[in-house]
Amino acid sequence: MWITSSLKTALTPTALALGNFDGVHRGHQQVIEAVTQVPGCRSTVLTFSPHPKEFFTGQPRKLLTPTQEKVLQLKQLGVEQLMLLPFNWELASLSPKEFVEQILIGGLQATHISVGADFCFGRQRTGTAQDLQAIAAPHGVEVMIAGLEKQSGDRISSSAIRQALEQGDLATANNLLGRPYSLMGEVVVGQQLGRTLGFPTANLRLPDNKFLPHTGVYAVRVEIYTPAIDDVQPSLQSAIGVMNLGYRPTLNGTTQVPEVHLFDWEGNLYGKTLIVQLEKFLRPEQKFSSLNDLKVQIQADCAAARSLLSRLSSV
Repeated sequence: MWITSSLKTALTPTALALGNFDGVHRGHQQVIEAVTQVPGCRSTVLTFSPHPKEFFTGQPRKLLTPTQEKVLQLKQLGVEQLMLLPFNWELASLSPKEFVEQILIGGLQATHISVGADFCFGRQRTGTAQDLQAIAAPHGVEVMIAGLEKQSGDRISSSAIRQALEQGDLATANNLLGRPYSLMGEVVVGQQLGRTLGFPTANLRLPDNKFLPHTGVYAVRVEIYTPAIDDVQPSLQSAIGVMNLGYRPTLNGTTQVPEVHLFDWEGNLYGKTLIVQLEKFLRPEQKFSSLNDLKVQIQADCAAARSLLSRLSSV
């Protein structure tokens, strides 16, 4: 997939899906899939960097899918190009008509455009999806408006997913996403206490802007990515295990750390990238009176995760 932040290096003509697409959830997928089958055009997702809310407030925004994860999800949907359009005062000041004619049609040579029903654009977000249709029509550009999938009568949204994750309601979050919520990061050296307890763990370094779910213990599926080195091709391996996300109160920890223990795994994970898919929330984080009590609980967590993941695999 071609990734660019400049109109000058974009591959054209394009079939464009517009939006922030944080989470690439089931509603977003409706918008994106509409442009992946347009013949003769580069299926392109146009999103903004930084997120407009972050730009206007000046406050860092935690994301369900930081760029590396978003790229992975978009590739799986068949997207050929990602345009990370720099969001600045110049862009924010464009009227809806100027945005469509200068950026979408003039810059990206869009022939088809897909948006969600609630899409707003242009100066002070005054343009609507219907305005987009009206502005694009004289240029012969078709605008497709996705109704956005609903779940239990409510529109699927990134905000609803965040709320579910904060509450530890992983089942709802995963249902809205259409896949397990995941953490993607590089394995780094930790305190190595898990190894002394008989449960070696991989500590993940996540992007600073990654949105983290409720602290606690999760049953997880893991994809282990080994990058290409010299003439050795990159590889992807699968495993299952448990993850503790929290501050490690038994050890008087002060920073939040994701630690993953893989079942039946041998080998060095340092420097590898793990994609950790959260399948089930097992229990909240808790403080134990001794390391032995912690070890007993870890054994119980592993047994519960093995049983659960085995049942899910057989469904």
